[in-house]
Amino acid sequence: MPPLRGRRIVVTRAREQAGELVRALEELGAEVVLAPTIRIEPLADLEPLRRALSRLADYRWTVFTSQNTVHVVLECLSAWGLSAHRFAQTRVAAIGPATADALGAAGVRVELVPAGYIAESLVDALATRDSLGGARVLLPRAATARDALPEGLRALGAQALLAGRVDIVTFTASSIVDHFVTGVGADAASSGRFGVAAIGPVTAETARGYGMTVQVEPAQYTTAGLVEALVRYYGEGGKGKGET
Repeated sequence: MPPLRGRRIVVTRAREQAGELVRALEELGAEVVLAPTIRIEPLADLEPLRRALSRLADYRWTVFTSQNTVHVVLECLSAWGLSAHRFAQTRVAAIGPATADALGAAGVRVELVPAGYIAESLVDALATRDSLGGARVLLPRAATARDALPEGLRALGAQALLAGRVDIVTFTASSIVDHFVTGVGADAASSGRFGVAAIGPVTAETARGYGMTVQVEPAQYTTAGLVEALVRYYGEGGKGKGET
């Protein structure tokens, strides 16, 4: 019997990046409710990015903190007639293996991936690897739309949560937690009527700050680690066996 059969799990990740998590959960038998709390959009003014990418040799490091940023930058490079091989002019760091894989698929050599896939670990790893005094570091970032909540979150609503029709809600970033609470309301978010799975300690701490109890927190801060932790939580003895 699939380990997540009969479990209704909400995926709050942006639609553009939710596919991997949704597929993995569905393959394990879960009923997945896709309720993205943010949309991923490139910045309206990309001229500063174009200038930076045309002068990559000026930067000692270029740091990528998400797959979304990688995709936006690569799309921009293509549109501007530039090659990803330009990144050979700088040293490249990625916050985690998925971000590094996205870069590697485009032929970009990633020199540094920290052991802990969070910003603090990346900063520590950079400081250990290199003396950054006086160094210029390029940190391209994508923008998240904050002016309107996507339809998926509206469709989920507070009622489904309060009625106990959801087993667990997954969070893969602190910003997603913030938008989720804005969408469903603080009372519903902290009601305790559903479980919470957070991809890492920073996201988990944000959820706890809103009064949520985090039942699932994987040892490896990746999508695969989150899925494994959910299986462990609901497997072998049932609910309550999760990693926290």
